[in-house]
Amino acid sequence: MGQRKRRWPMVVAIVAALAICVGAAGFWLLGGKAPSSALIRIPANASAEMLRDSIARYLGDSYAGKVTRLVKMRGTDLRMRHGAYLLEAGWSPLTSARRLTGGPQHPLTITINGFRQRSLLQDKVAARFDFTPDSLAKVMADEEVMGRYGLTPEQSMSLFLNDSFDFFWNVSPSDVVAKVGAHYLDVWNDARRRKAEALGLTPAEVMTLASIVDEETNAMEEKGTIARLYINRLNIGMPLQADPTVRFAGGDFSVKRITSKMTKIDHPYNTYKNRGLPPGPIRTTSVATIDAILDSKPNEYVYMCAKEDFSGRHNFATTYAQHEANARRYKRELNRRGIY
Repeated sequence: MGQRKRRWPMVVAIVAALAICVGAAGFWLLGGKAPSSALIRIPANASAEMLRDSIARYLGDSYAGKVTRLVKMRGTDLRMRHGAYLLEAGWSPLTSARRLTGGPQHPLTITINGFRQRSLLQDKVAARFDFTPDSLAKVMADEEVMGRYGLTPEQSMSLFLNDSFDFFWNVSPSDVVAKVGAHYLDVWNDARRRKAEALGLTPAEVMTLASIVDEETNAMEEKGTIARLYINRLNIGMPLQADPTVRFAGGDFSVKRITSKMTKIDHPYNTYKNRGLPPGPIRTTSVATIDAILDSKPNEYVYMCAKEDFSGRHNFATTYAQHEANARRYKRELNRRGIY
C-alpha cells in the first residue's frame, strides 16, 4: 500500500509532463498565422511533399510544415483535391488545412483582349491553367468542335471574344472552349444574325471583318465606316487590300509603312494578293466592334488612307483621284518623320 502511494505522485508527474508535451506540440502545430495570402495549386497525383513545397514557396517552411502535418492527420487523399485553393493572410494552419482538404477552389479569371495570333492566345490561356498550349490547340483544331459554332478551325479564334471569364485551375481545354463558345452563341443571337444576313455576311465573316477593323482603328466612331468600306469592296469584287492583313501575313504588327514588296507576300491572309476575306480573324475582337459593324450606315467609300496628322483616324474617298491626294499627304508626312 505504501509503494502504491509513493507511485501516485510519479504517475501524476508523468501524466502532467505528457500533457505539457502534447499541449506544447499542439500549440506549435496550431499556432502561427499565414504571413500573406497565397494561391496554392495541387496538381494531379500530388504528394504531401509536393504540397509542402508549394506552401513553403509562398508562406515559409515553418507554416508549410504545420499545414502539411495537419493535412496528413486528416487523412485526405490529395489526388482527389486537384485544383487551386486560396489561403488567406492571417489564417491559422488548421484553417488552411481545412481549405486544402475540404474547401472550395478559388476561381481564376482570364481576360481576352486583342490577341493577334492563335498561338499567342493558346499560350496565354494555358499559362493560367493546368493544361498545355498544345492541348488547347488540339481542341481548337477539331473540325467537329468548331462546327458546333459555325466556324472552321481557322476561325476558332473568333470564339474568344474580348471579355473576362472565370474558370477553376483544373479546368480542361474542352471546358474552356465550351464556356467561351457558349458566350459566343449568346452574342450571336437571332437579332445579330439577322443583321449580319442583311449585310450579306455570316457571323464568322463578321468576326473576321471585325478583327481587321480593330487593327485599322481604335476610334469606335470610325469602325462602322471602315467596315462598310470593306463591304463595298467585297460587293464589287475589289480586293480588300487591308494593310493589317499584310502585317499579319508577315508576322510583324509593328510595321508602320506597308511597302509594295510586302503586299506581294505569298500568304493566304494577304488581301492584296487574295480576293475576299482572309480564312479567319487576325485578332480577337469585341462585342462593341461587332455591333458597330452590324449597326453601321451605308456609305459609298471604297478608299481610305491614314490621316497625315497621325491621329489614328482616316481620310475616306469615293474616287481613286481623291484617294491619291490623301495618300500623297500621308506619304509626305511619313517621309518628313523618317518612317520608311
